[in-house]
Amino acid sequence: MEAHATSRLLCSMLLSIAAAATPTTALPADAQRIDDVARRGAEVMPFDLKATTHIFTRTPDGGVQSVVAKDSHDAGQVRLIRSHLKDIRAQFLAGDFAAPSHIHGPEMPGLRELKAAAPGQIAIAYAELPDGAQLTYSTKSPALVAALHAWFDAQLSDHGADAMAGHRHPGHGSGR
Repeated sequence: MEAHATSRLLCSMLLSIAAAATPTTALPADAQRIDDVARRGAEVMPFDLKATTHIFTRTPDGGVQSVVAKDSHDAGQVRLIRSHLKDIRAQFLAGDFAAPSHIHGPEMPGLRELKAAAPGQIAIAYAELPDGAQLTYSTKSPALVAALHAWFDAQLSDHGADAMAGHRHPGHGSGR
C-alpha cells in the first residue's frame, strides 16, 4: 500500500514538472473578447496596453508575469508598469483578486483556486526590470501551480497580440 502511495506522489510530481515545462497552448480569444478585455483593462491598468507587452513564463512552482514597455526609453510607461505591479502584488497577497476578475471575468480559469489559497500559500516577489517589472509567483501546492498556469493561459488568450508566452526574444524591449 505504501509503495502505491509513493508511486502516486511521484507521478503527481512528474506531471507537475511536465506541465510547467510544456509550452502554453492558449489560443487567442476572438476579436470582440480581446477588445472587451482591453477596454476593461484600461479601467484597471494605468499603462497603455498597446505600448506594453505582458509576458507569462511558467515555472515548475508557479510562474513569472512580466510587463515591459515596447519602447524601453518610455519612462512614463515603465513608471506606470512598476506602480501597477507593486499594487497588484499587495492586493494578491491580501487575497484580493478583484482586478483580474474585473478585466477577465469572475469565471477566469485558475482564479477561483487562487482566491481560495490560504495566506502565505502563494509567494509573490516583485522585481524591477530595465523596461518594466515582474511578479514571480511560487507555491508548493501542485493544485495552485496548475491554477497559476491556467490563469496565465487565460491572460495570454485574452490579451492577444499584447501578450506572449515564455521569455522575451532578442530585440524586444531591452533585448534581454
